[in-house]
Amino acid sequence: MKININNLTFKLPMLGLAIALSHFLISCDKDTGKTDKKEDNYSVISLQTESNCSADWFPHSQTPPPAEGDGSPFDTTSTTNSIFHEWSWQKFLWLTKPMPDGKPLFEEALTLVDNQLIPVEAIDGIPLVLTDIGQAGSGGVLLSNATLNGKSDTIYYGIYVNDILMEVADSMRAVILNDTSLVNNTATFPVGALELKTAWVPANAIPVDQLTNYYTTRAYITPIKDTATVALLGMHVVGVVKNHPEFIWATFEHNSMASYYDWTATKAEDIPVVSANNLLFFTQGDTATIANITFSESTMASAENVFTVFQYGIPRTVGNAIMPNTSQDSASNLSNYNNIVRLNECVAANLTDVWKNYFYNGSVWIDTDGLTHDEQVALMIKAGNTIGSAESGSSTRGSLAAFNITMETFAQTFGVSQIHSMNSTQVFNCMSCHTAMATVTIGDTKHKNSTSPLYFSHIFRSHISVSSGVAVDEVEALRLKEFFNLLEGQAATKKL
Repeated sequence: MKININNLTFKLPMLGLAIALSHFLISCDKDTGKTDKKEDNYSVISLQTESNCSADWFPHSQTPPPAEGDGSPFDTTSTTNSIFHEWSWQKFLWLTKPMPDGKPLFEEALTLVDNQLIPVEAIDGIPLVLTDIGQAGSGGVLLSNATLNGKSDTIYYGIYVNDILMEVADSMRAVILNDTSLVNNTATFPVGALELKTAWVPANAIPVDQLTNYYTTRAYITPIKDTATVALLGMHVVGVVKNHPEFIWATFEHNSMASYYDWTATKAEDIPVVSANNLLFFTQGDTATIANITFSESTMASAENVFTVFQYGIPRTVGNAIMPNTSQDSASNLSNYNNIVRLNECVAANLTDVWKNYFYNGSVWIDTDGLTHDEQVALMIKAGNTIGSAESGSSTRGSLAAFNITMETFAQTFGVSQIHSMNSTQVFNCMSCHTAMATVTIGDTKHKNSTSPLYFSHIFRSHISVSSGVAVDEVEALRLKEFFNLLEGQAATKKL
């Protein structure tokens, strides 16, 4: 690894992460046939799609890592949304492909860390140690549906990183702590840097006849001081590719967890959400409203009967129309939606293992087409906390409302009082919180509005703070305060 302190840039070897994508594409219509089955009321308005899954992704045991550096589809001045969606699925498949002992690659090749980027030590010989129950941003707690298996249980979270990200984080932590004037810098994580956030539930929350549809493993759960079999519910796959130091923020979920808001039936008021089936987070026969996905700092209540507002993170409005005045025109939003649908169908049809029960819920990134690396960095720093804006004129692309039902349950609406009247100023995604601007606490000093592309990683920011002697509880409290300050700021400046 070479560090240039003057320019604060990094050069790391790709460590074999890049591989050329095959040009041979599998046709879902040809190989799997068409189906009228739908999980929700969304229709694919345009039949023209670009994305497809590649033949060399299968069988799953042989999925190669996606190309992401020089010579990759991202090594261009003009991109299409399809390359981001294809990277997301292939990366997920590569991370979950089975190793000789049956475990997925991510459990063996990556490092489990806490919220401060400190490696987590195995307990009782079990590598997966689960402690966190607070959701991203709000700190809210999500519980499973008690009627599904006669028992409600808490959702737990775990974070994994690869060596590339860890090496840069450790190096830049030392640089900044040695000279705090460098808390403002233009350093970026290199191509190949990777974070995963995972969501798990104790297997007892799921009926035995459904449990085989989930990836399960053993975990030590620190709040109960015991081991348990846990089922994987969701995963954020967050990785840097060439020309995108902001990371691609991709997300995946199990397909049996929550209901969807009915935009087709929505006219002049919110429609209560229902579910025809008993789901992990929604009781059959119950109804839910925006209150079910609204987190209160004062009550800190757990959630029940939660639902997805925008499927695949594509903003909609009354009558299921594409939301107007976003950072992408309607055709681009539809293209994103259709490509995600097609990829999900294609991958599911070609998988034969448990991972066929998981789907891609979209990804979000920044338009950096035609920009040099320095111009990309300048764009992210100038945008500050608005980098993830879905409003017209913003650089945000892809799933403008990207989220995961297991991790951002309460961040879908960010305090909006009604769903049906939401507009592009009220659409939020991963980069609504993950930005290049942050308050970085070093010792007794709070460096407000510090800027660096490295701060897209919250755990890196926390890593700096705890390494300077700040208590973990204080770091977590500051993180929650930032979230609620952001929420209050949105409420003060926008009509809800």
